[in-house]
This record gives sequence, structure tokens and C-alpha cells, in this order.
Amino acid sequence: MGEDRRLAAVVALAQGMAAAHSSREAWRAAAVGACLALGGSFAALSVWERELGRLRVLVNVGRRAEGEEEFPEDESYPVHQFAEITEFLHERWAGGGEPDAWVETAEGPATGRPGYVHQRVAALRRRGRGCCVVAPIVLHGRAWGELYVARPVGERVFERADADFATVLASVVAAGIAQTERLEEVRRLAYTDALTGLANRRAVDSGLDEAVERHRREGVVVSLVVCDLNGLKRVNDTHGHAVGDRLLERFGSVLSLCGAMLPGALAARLGGDEFCLLAVGPSADAVVKAAEELCRRAAELELGDGVACGVASTEDPVGPVRSARRLFRLADAAQYRAKAERAAWPVVAGREGPDDPVVRLADEPSREEDGERRRFRGRHSP
Repeated sequence: MGEDRRLAAVVALAQGMAAAHSSREAWRAAAVGACLALGGSFAALSVWERELGRLRVLVNVGRRAEGEEEFPEDESYPVHQFAEITEFLHERWAGGGEPDAWVETAEGPATGRPGYVHQRVAALRRRGRGCCVVAPIVLHGRAWGELYVARPVGERVFERADADFATVLASVVAAGIAQTERLEEVRRLAYTDALTGLANRRAVDSGLDEAVERHRREGVVVSLVVCDLNGLKRVNDTHGHAVGDRLLERFGSVLSLCGAMLPGALAARLGGDEFCLLAVGPSADAVVKAAEELCRRAAELELGDGVACGVASTEDPVGPVRSARRLFRLADAAQYRAKAERAAWPVVAGREGPDDPVVRLADEPSREEDGERRRFRGRHSP
């Protein structure tokens, strides 16, 4: 491959990783880009899990052998079977050298030092591959994992120049992984409540918009539980805000626990003492059952006074739900009624007949000049 083509391949790999929206997409872009750049038929990206002493495969692309999945759930190998990453290369780094890629062939020796089986050579033979180039990936000055590109039996064997180019590609991949990790951390912070570790209002807005769109398009059931933690002001005034924060954290844990009863549910803190659960898919009855468990557990919290909980679901008779705003208003109105009545259990919108007071309250026009009972949270238009 000429210098211009190699430069173009490096640029394409970097651009592919930069366009990724998740770690998975970045891993796949790295493997695909390296496979194309090196003229391979198969590529894999693996991470060294130091705490487990294993080399875990993150992605396999190209011509996969039987049993190889694109994103394997449990493909990992004891790292002592691939000692280069922990021994030989580490010694070179300690001496001031840089980690270089190397080439293995199916014709290579199946044994190294006494008692050591060369697993890479054995794997090449087992999977019908003739050769591979392995490039260590170094992130923040430490071994992170490796890039692996293979060719089938009968094709040209990788040469030293290919290994040198793979070393360059591994550096580009390392930079892409670092960038992806930074972006994911930024996204995590942007969508996470700092105190409780739950999702925040921004995450709910985004998730609810998408969920209601799915409901309109596919008819999927969307349910929202909105709740206020009772007694927070009293705790803050009596015991101090540090104790109040601990109460919020503890309730956040309870909310997360109850949310786990609903597959895929999003548990969030909206702000202050206000929390919610967003469930997409589970039935309304399943959501009400989770909300009942939430009320029961909240009542047992030390110092708190339970929770006021409202539920709204597109599966209940609440009329058409064409916007996220309306579902939020329904759940908020149910919560408001639970608060007003000091209800120990959830109030559910739409379950009191054709003239349900919660639905009627939610659908009342908001008149700020008359002193609306409570500003509905959110940026959504009606």
C-alpha cells in the first residue's frame, strides 16, 4: 500500500471513530477501519481487564469463524495465554521503548518457552486463518488492549511494514477511544443527577419525547410515575441539609430498586424533592404495582413522611396522548391529587370513570394570571 493510500486509511479510521455515538460504535469503527487499512479479512478489538486478568473481546468484524459474534457477551481469555501484553511489552515500555505490533503465522511455532502454548498460532489454525498482526493499544500510558487483524490461509502473509503500519493505526485507535470516553463522560454528566446518580430532567425530557413518538407510531405503552418525597423541608429545617441530602439519596435508591421491576424503566430526579419513573413497554398494571411498592418502601424510610405518587399511562382511558407534555400533565395531576389527599398509595389517571377528576384537572387550560395551582414542569408545548 502506498503512502497516500495509508494516509487516507488513517484519516478514514479516525473519522469513523469520531462519528461514533457510543463506545460500541467506536469499537466497531476501529476494527472495520483497521481491517480495511491492512487488507485483512477479519479484525477484532480486545480490552485487558486487569482486575479479572482476562483479555475480553469487544468486537469481531469481517469474515467471522463459527462461534464468533460481532459483539460477544462472554468471549474472553486468560491473559497469561497472551503474555506479550503483560510481560514482554511491559518490559519494553519500562525501558523507554514504545509498544510495536508484531506478526504471527499459522506456520509459526506452537510453543514458546517450556510449558507455554502459543495460543495465537493455535487460534489461527483452528479458525482457518493464515496470519495475523497484533498491535497493542496504549491509553494514558498504560496497556489498554489490542487490535488484531487477520488474513485467511493462502493470502499474502503480513510483513514488517504491515506491523509498523498497525502500530500507527493502534495509536489512532487509542486517541479515538480516549475521545469517546471523554464524550461519554460528558454525556453522562449532562444526563445524570449529581446527588442521587439517577437520570436528570434533561434525560427524562429526551426519553419521554422518544417514547411518546414510539407510542404514536407503533402503539407501544408509555407510562409515567411522578412523585414528591414528603417531609424533605421538615428534615432540612430540623436536621440540616446534609441529612436531607441523605434522605434524597436513600429515596433515589428505593426508586431505582422499584424501577427494576419494570424492564428498561428510567428512574430520575426531576429536581428538589420531585422524582419520576418512565416505563416504555410494560403494562399499566405492572407500572401501578411498581408504584405501590415504591409507596410502601418510601413509608418505611427513616425521617421521611412517605411519598405522594401519581401514575399516568397511555394504556388507561385518559384520551389520546399525542405529546409528552400531556402525559406529564396527567401524571403530575395524579400526583397533585395524591398530595392533596395525603394518599398512602398511588393515584392513577383515568381510573375513575368518564369524568375522571385527574384527567379533567390535567386538561384544564393553564391560566398563570389567576395563579395556576402549580406550574407544570417542562419545556414541551401542549
